[in-house]
Amino acid sequence: METITVDEAATVRSLAALAQPQRLRAFRALVVAGPEGLTPGAMAQQLDVAPSALSFHLKELAHAGLVTSEPRGRHLIYRASFVRMNALLAYLTEHCCEGAACEVSSTGAAGCTTC
Repeated sequence: METITVDEAATVRSLAALAQPQRLRAFRALVVAGPEGLTPGAMAQQLDVAPSALSFHLKELAHAGLVTSEPRGRHLIYRASFVRMNALLAYLTEHCCEGAACEVSSTGAAGCTTC
């Protein structure tokens, strides 16, 4: 499995890419789609966004390393980069709870066991 180390600059790029509602919605749609990914056409229809606007947003997410694309026939398949997403989350929570182990709740959110 690929390992990615995220530094401060990569974190800023990722957060900046996600700091726009359409891009955040597109990224979340790709996370939900899982490893199968989505074509831009399917995503544009699902998100009710113009294909040209979606193309711009996907380019920004790809530049931040949050999504990948793969040609399949005449279409592109976009996928969330789960490795990058998990590395970003790890970077953001690296020093949470003053180094104590954090517990993941049943909702999937990390929570400090000492708070």
